[in-house]
Amino acid sequence: MNFQRIAIVLFVLLAAGLAGSFYFSWKTLTRLRTVQAFVESSVFADAVAACERAQSTTPFKWNGGQSTAVIGLHSVKVDKSAVSASYTLFADSVYCDYDPIRKKADIGSNFLERE
Repeated sequence: MNFQRIAIVLFVLLAAGLAGSFYFSWKTLTRLRTVQAFVESSVFADAVAACERAQSTTPFKWNGGQSTAVIGLHSVKVDKSAVSASYTLFADSVYCDYDPIRKKADIGSNFLERE
């Protein structure tokens, strides 16, 4: 009888622990998505301005573009120990990678074959 009580208590504690960890994971992911959306919205205007100012053989036109898409904020691993942020916009078959740290935009015409 004693073993059954201990097993039931351990099972209840395990279930409560799993439920608690799933709840905190869900709350953390929700907050991270909120922070990412805030960062992306604050970088968006700077990215569009820098991409339209950048010199390239294929001009980037966000305003007035027929098909535009925000790829979003992502990380780029420069080398073993350095990770850099990049914000990518796509307009009329031309992509623009914007570095929010250096405030620099790189424009290309083939998104899949970029560096």
